[in-house]
Amino acid sequence: MNENREMTPHEAETVQEKKNHISGAEMGNIFVRAWHNLLDFMKGRFDLHADSASQSVVVEEIRRGIDFRGTNLWVLMFAVFIASLGLNVNSTAVIIGAMLISPLMGPIIGVGLSLGINDFDMLKIAWRNFLLMVVVSLVTSTLYFFVSPISTAQSELLARTSPTTYDVLIAFFGGLAGMVAQTRRDKAVTVVSGVAIATALMPPLCTAGFGIATGNIQYFLGALYLFTINTVFIAVATYLVVLLLRYEKKTILDPVQQKKNNRYVAFVIVLVGVPSLLFGVDIVRRTTFEENVDRYVNKVFQFNRTMIVDYAKEFHYDGKTSRVEIRLVGDPLSADVIDNARAQMADYGLEKTELVVKQAESDDRLDISKLQKSYADIIDEKNNQIRELRGRLSAVTAIDTLSGADISRELALVAENIASVSLSKHTAYANGTPEGTSVVAVVKPIDRTKPIDVEKVRMWLSVRTKNGNVKVVCEE
Repeated sequence: MNENREMTPHEAETVQEKKNHISGAEMGNIFVRAWHNLLDFMKGRFDLHADSASQSVVVEEIRRGIDFRGTNLWVLMFAVFIASLGLNVNSTAVIIGAMLISPLMGPIIGVGLSLGINDFDMLKIAWRNFLLMVVVSLVTSTLYFFVSPISTAQSELLARTSPTTYDVLIAFFGGLAGMVAQTRRDKAVTVVSGVAIATALMPPLCTAGFGIATGNIQYFLGALYLFTINTVFIAVATYLVVLLLRYEKKTILDPVQQKKNNRYVAFVIVLVGVPSLLFGVDIVRRTTFEENVDRYVNKVFQFNRTMIVDYAKEFHYDGKTSRVEIRLVGDPLSADVIDNARAQMADYGLEKTELVVKQAESDDRLDISKLQKSYADIIDEKNNQIRELRGRLSAVTAIDTLSGADISRELALVAENIASVSLSKHTAYANGTPEGTSVVAVVKPIDRTKPIDVEKVRMWLSVRTKNGNVKVVCEE
């Protein structure tokens, strides 16, 4: 056989196909190896077992944080007072300080851990201490708001009365971060502190106390529901981290009982989470409505000689017609222009919205004049205050403004035997109101054996200081 013969076209094509097949297989192997390398890299980066503390250490630390007696109980009460004060005076910084020192996380994490490892003795202790801390917090905050002179609900307090799905997410991811940090050998203190601030367990309890003290059931239920959301989803996050780390079970349950327990947990999650989802949908709808109104007003109501004074937005959840009320000044808009603006509402997602336009030519002219009058009254009041303050300032102004140095020199020429003079102003008060200002002059004689004409000095000072109430005292 001739080994040097040339390959036929068919043989050459067959060899090329084999090369292509081998090349494709090799490329496939390269991609598979690269994928496995990527998975190994990601697994190493996200591995929670690398720096985790032992299960016994984590369980013991959480167990110590569950108990509420002595120091923990006193710190809880102090934190409640601080948070209540912060809500009362609307201070975010004070509320954050209260959240940082409050020990509320202990029993809640204990519940999640005990469910994860089937430690039912710990679960009973955690629940007992959880109920104790809730009762103590509610009683403390209620007592505070009973005696507080401020009974107005500030924005920080109102923010805790309408929980939404976002609060669920905050509590869940905060609980995940807190439990992951709790299971590390080197505790991340900043993470635990951040979780305490983010999940905000203390303010809702204090807001519920405010609702009890003021008899506002809506505030009480809204705040208590927010606290329940935070509690449940922090515990659920703890439970999931325990499962992820595969902690050893203290009690081995049969598969049927374990599934039953898991269903209980799922039922509680749904029971607590679904209402917040409905609230969250309402919040999104309201926010969308308000944004649409802003876009509509800023785009449609732009006229050269007509200006928007203000506009109000009323959103209704239950299918009722929402409302936009716009107040205008300047040249009145015709009915055709307003109808055209009303027809454009659908383009901005405002189909079921009523448009009310109030112009200066209507009865609103009286409202604008009242507004102008109120501004004038405010200005007059401020001017009166300025005049009063100037009068008080004049009453306490140093005597140097009366040219005290010149007066002392001139007085030596007016009356004899005067070595020096000390001048001061005094204000007389009656029932806390200044009634008048007097000038007091204390004169020192050159020769104590010779008299000073006090009346002459007094009359001259009355003219010189332009004050009819002058008192002269001669040093002995």
